Amino acid sequence: MTLNTFKAVFLGFLLVSSVNGTTQTRSAAERYQNLKEALRKARNQKHWRSSLAAAQAMEKFLNQSPDSLLEAARAEVHVGDLTAASRKLQEFVTMGEWSDLPNKSDEFAPLRERGSFSELEARMKANRSPISLATKIFSIHDADLLAEDVDYDANAQRFLITSVRKKKIVAITATGAEQDFAKAPDNWSMLAIKVDARRRVVWATEVALQGFIFAPALDWGRSAVVCYDLGSGKLLRRIEGPRGSALGDMVLTAEGNIIVSDGNGGGVYRLMRNSEVLQRLDDGDFMSPQTPAMHPDGRHVFVPDYMRGIGVLEITTKHVRWLSMQGRFALSGIDGLYFEEGRLIAVQNGTSPERAVAFTLDRTLSRVIGEKIIERSTEHFGDPTHGVVVDGSFYYIANSGWDLLDDQGNVKPGLNPSEASLMDVQLGEL
Repeated sequence: MTLNTFKAVFLGFLLVSSVNGTTQTRSAAERYQNLKEALRKARNQKHWRSSLAAAQAMEKFLNQSPDSLLEAARAEVHVGDLTAASRKLQEFVTMGEWSDLPNKSDEFAPLRERGSFSELEARMKANRSPISLATKIFSIHDADLLAEDVDYDANAQRFLITSVRKKKIVAITATGAEQDFAKAPDNWSMLAIKVDARRRVVWATEVALQGFIFAPALDWGRSAVVCYDLGSGKLLRRIEGPRGSALGDMVLTAEGNIIVSDGNGGGVYRLMRNSEVLQRLDDGDFMSPQTPAMHPDGRHVFVPDYMRGIGVLEITTKHVRWLSMQGRFALSGIDGLYFEEGRLIAVQNGTSPERAVAFTLDRTLSRVIGEKIIERSTEHFGDPTHGVVVDGSFYYIANSGWDLLDDQGNVKPGLNPSEASLMDVQLGEL
């Protein structure tokens, strides 16, 4: 599956970490590691019934994510239940996913002999067909920027975009005119950004990404929330996060408080706008939380976990309820998530193919009842990252350049970064 390079490195760290205990340990990362190890051992020893049990436990833990369904289908083939394997694969395809594993792996050979497999193969191929409902607003001319997040300054009519590689925030008008807005105080990569127009400030995060060339090795595992004056770009405040954190995504509450997620340590934190202390809001249910989206009641937060899907976090109790994927909707692999009038707008660079999509919720905002793909598999889409909703339009970054990097942040041999784009889709037309 295609993954954002930073997410891939993080998930690889989870797989090789040495963790003791049972699958009932508190940390989601520990539980995942234990389940992964049980599955690995059963497969290596060819204990197929044990492998199936482990795959089913993983599927439950990951809330029936597409990858977990594919793993469960493979396990079902090994125990000879081709009907169950076919059902899991059908759910995988219904979610809009594609993989060459069922078509190429010897483990799926018995399933390929069934007459229904050709239909599944055709549906998977169709899932890779291009869809484009958006329009390009402008190209970001500095191809080396490695654009990550975006927000809008309505007063100055400009977009503010963070740069991972250049470690700064750039301001770009709708006509494409660019200028620097602010630099990272510690010269670390800049990731999240949110404009508080009412209070005339900009909140952002800077992260010394673990293992990447963008920061000195001595700084790896450090990150901070920073605040700038919206007019001048002057640094006003800096609040360091916990050691080992990657405070990579954020949302603002109606009161101007900051909720920020740690994609490395798994935590979701709140920073009251006049405080210097990050307060942890979750109880260890997340592995790699990404961009939170405020629930309209102000008491809950939609938190997309890259592996587990979308959790609804109750702020006061730390309780998490996961939105069901229902064998229909791929809710994992989300990098950017935004709530707008009963819909969750998502940028998914952890699905295959990657896509931008709008999920419609029911009236109680507790269940997904439909989806509309905004973009996938187009020539200019590349690796998308984040977006922002402005006056009924959703603007998002396409072709960020993350997919061109190796595990240390170097551009892969033979590849050259191209200009990222800001795309626009009218939500009322979806």
